Amino acid sequence: MSSKPTRQAMPERDAGDSTADDAEQLTPGAVLDHGRYRLLEKVGTDPRCDAQLWRAKDGVLGRDVALTILTGDRSHSDAASSARRTLERAMHASTFNHVGVARVLDVVTPAPGDPQGVLGVVIAEWTHGTDLIELIGDGPLQPGTAARLLQPLAAAVEAAHHAGLVLGADHPQRIRVTPEGEIRMAFPGPLSTASSSDDVRGLGAALYLLLTGRWALDSAPEGLATAPTGPDGTIVAPRTLRPTVPLELSTVALRALGSPDTHGTTGGVRTGAAVLRVLEQHATFDASAAETQSAPAGGGTRETNEVWSTQDPKPDEVKRKKLAISVGALAVATLLVVGWIVANLIGMFAGNPEAEGPSVTLGEDGNTQPTPEQAAPVQVTGGTPFVKEQTPDSPGKIGNLFDGDPSTSWATDSYNDQFGNGFKSGTGTVLSFSAPTTVREVVIDSPSAGTVVEIRAADGTSPNLDASPLLGQQTLAAGKTTIPINAAQPTQNVIVWLTQISPSDGKYQSRINEISISGTAA
Repeated sequence: MSSKPTRQAMPERDAGDSTADDAEQLTPGAVLDHGRYRLLEKVGTDPRCDAQLWRAKDGVLGRDVALTILTGDRSHSDAASSARRTLERAMHASTFNHVGVARVLDVVTPAPGDPQGVLGVVIAEWTHGTDLIELIGDGPLQPGTAARLLQPLAAAVEAAHHAGLVLGADHPQRIRVTPEGEIRMAFPGPLSTASSSDDVRGLGAALYLLLTGRWALDSAPEGLATAPTGPDGTIVAPRTLRPTVPLELSTVALRALGSPDTHGTTGGVRTGAAVLRVLEQHATFDASAAETQSAPAGGGTRETNEVWSTQDPKPDEVKRKKLAISVGALAVATLLVVGWIVANLIGMFAGNPEAEGPSVTLGEDGNTQPTPEQAAPVQVTGGTPFVKEQTPDSPGKIGNLFDGDPSTSWATDSYNDQFGNGFKSGTGTVLSFSAPTTVREVVIDSPSAGTVVEIRAADGTSPNLDASPLLGQQTLAAGKTTIPINAAQPTQNVIVWLTQISPSDGKYQSRINEISISGTAA
């Protein structure tokens, strides 16, 4: 791991050294940077670099912010140099925008009036929720839940490395989980000697922690259990501690940490993308557990059992729910077919002209024109997350859009800016049908008024958005909004594309409960 120059020097201070006393002045109510930032709550420490992690109030903009306060002896050249390098790296990361990382707002050096023990401060947007230690306070998470929660952070690590940046995602109190159930780097500011491999090791350690409740890297915070080691000194596999952990998740955690797996194989995982691929394969969402939970002791909002449950799912209950949904869908489809047959038989024997052939109407020129076929509900057979850039939003909840249950929902991530401001043009999903269909109408049930939605025909589940014909567009109202569709050709896939999302608690986020589609078979 990284070197610890300031930590090694601090115990040698003599009685006349005031650095430690000055650092202790960092208490709730203290102010930094000419009085702009007022400290509210200390939420963690990173002893590797003598950093304190605080929630503070920005007195100029009136919002909460996350402060990574670097402390040490200003006269100690190693400490000052290390802090300066950390501040420089944090400044470079200020242009990086990703849902898996809190945005760096500013980097400041000590100001007159700041305690002498302060070497610099990294200011980032505040991440509501809880840190990883509090998250596993009631025990390890379900493996599928752990995989889903960690996806945004893994995607952020990969994107940062492509941009030539290091996040420093290798400390459990620097990483937080949002009320929406997504893990992100909340306190940016990598150690002066941190490398991209440390970020990957951090992903492995975070996954190990969520699966086992134990931390597998050095400098574990006080009270957090460390990962056990075998007789040969190697870290014990998560699957050994908890047999319900899938082999692939257990293996990727060990290999990201650089430890041998259960077969003695080492290495092989050196990128965030490699970790992300395994997480995507094992991420799950249990729709039967979508009940609101009470907040954890350390703060945050427990939205669903699925996000916060520490117990493994019961396969029988899941199977029963899936069977019930399947039987219900089959019954509805059977009734529709029987009704259609009966209607046609009645029309035929009663001499109904509509049973003898297509009806006609008079056009403006007096000529007869065919009457369009009656649209019927279209069964959606699958949904695929779709974005043009960055990472998908809530990929594990796409199925809630067409499960027939308006009490479940899919939501975008929570963003600081509206789409189209240079970081992300939109987000959505590709919905698929069992057969080519001419779409006539789309009804969207959503509480997020102001959301702008486009419906586009798609040539597959991974289409080119710009080449996909626009079928309809509408700004959603709260409740159900009908989008008339002008489709000339049948399609087996449509893109539901959000180009604007709704303001929400000072940020931007939209939620959709259900999407219903009507059309005619090709």
